[in-house]
Amino acid sequence: MMTDTSKILKLFRSELIVVNVGPKSFADVLEKQGYQTLQVEWKPAAGGDKQMQELLAYLGGY
Repeated sequence: MMTDTSKILKLFRSELIVVNVGPKSFADVLEKQGYQTLQVEWKPAAGGDKQMQELLAYLGGY
């Protein structure tokens, strides 16, 4: 079975853009090396409180 690898090769030849969901310091290091980054400011629902997350899910989600 022959596989068309042209799309994969195009992806690996394209500019790398890093989506960072975590400490900004990680993105800062990549930017200093010349990479483009997109910082996502994400926090877990209910501040990470598992019991509150379950309550929110019961009420229809968050």
